[in-house]
Amino acid sequence: MNLLRRVPATSPLWMRRLAILALIGQAGIMVTGAVVRVTGSGLGCPTWPNCFPGSLVPEPHPEIATLTQWTEFGNRLLSAFLVVVSIVTFLAALTVRPRRRRLTWLALAMPLGVVAQAVIGGMTVLAGLVWWSVMPHFLASTILVWLAVQLIDEATAGGPVTRTVPRPVRLLTVVSTVVLGGLLVAGTLVTAAGPHAGDAATPRLGIGVPALAQLHADLLFAYLGLVVGLGFALWTAGADARLKRRFGLLVAVVLAQGALGGVQYALGVPEVLVALHVLGAALTTAAAAGVWAATSHRAPAPATVEAPTTEPTLAASR
Repeated sequence: MNLLRRVPATSPLWMRRLAILALIGQAGIMVTGAVVRVTGSGLGCPTWPNCFPGSLVPEPHPEIATLTQWTEFGNRLLSAFLVVVSIVTFLAALTVRPRRRRLTWLALAMPLGVVAQAVIGGMTVLAGLVWWSVMPHFLASTILVWLAVQLIDEATAGGPVTRTVPRPVRLLTVVSTVVLGGLLVAGTLVTAAGPHAGDAATPRLGIGVPALAQLHADLLFAYLGLVVGLGFALWTAGADARLKRRFGLLVAVVLAQGALGGVQYALGVPEVLVALHVLGAALTTAAAAGVWAATSHRAPAPATVEAPTTEPTLAASR
């Protein structure tokens, strides 16, 4: 800690840039994970942490195509990059002056989350990509996306917190967030029963896709209803322009995601649309997290005050 005090303080602007980079990485890992699944590359590297026994990287194999190996290995490389970004983000948070507890904890969640994801991913590979092991791998990423958005807002904040909406509106935001969580879980169940297992030999969830898709659609309509109600509540409560902008973005993303899901189901879940739907899930989570963050306002972080340096004066030299 004494060493960190000698490091130049991280400015709010650079802290925000690092947080944005962490968010992009968290969303990116969700999309590349979807690409691994739809291309059947989940066991392109059949061991973990090595790709093959005794080899960290892909190597020629008579039963596993080279492209399949590198698709899975590329996802692992992105995870390694995300580890570096997350660690740098956390270290930067430690050098922010004055030290802010919430910023530090949110920044710490990034490397801890990535490490947890690596462990979950390893267990998923060792379990042969069975559906119940893949679900937490995806859901953990959505949580990290949510926290990364909170970190972005916290990066340039630092003053006292004020609520921008009344308590009932805040509670409605909480309820809509819970339903969004259920919607994401239902989406993983649809995937667990569907054709994209990450490997052709992986057993699927033994529930019909139509029934699970209906559950997913029902939760989507429930979420849409709550979003509409939240919109009326925000305008009635006189929400500020920042919160209204973020709410408008949430509405646009949710409608696009719902339309994409309907087209995807009608066309028999083609691979490209599955990957885009996962990207939509990341964007929906990020947009909802932005609305959540905007229901509170924190004054900008105070300017960093550097410790005065001791310079020898003319009088002292005499």
